[in-house]
Amino acid sequence: MSQQSHKDAAQHHENAAKSHRTAAEHHEKGDHDAAHKHSTEAHTHSTKAHETSGTAHRSTASSAGKKS
Repeated sequence: MSQQSHKDAAQHHENAAKSHRTAAEHHEKGDHDAAHKHSTEAHTHSTKAHETSGTAHRSTASSAGKKS
């Protein structure tokens, strides 16, 4: 299960990075509404990545404790 959580977290990180890049592009063009939209999406993906990563690491730590 933790392997899937790590994959999910990585996907959220990738989506956050894409949204950040898109936000920067819109900002440079002066399209601040679109930049704000993509910044908000990036924040959402970053938050989800953090939560998913925490779940993966808690699961890994729990599994390691059971093997001892």
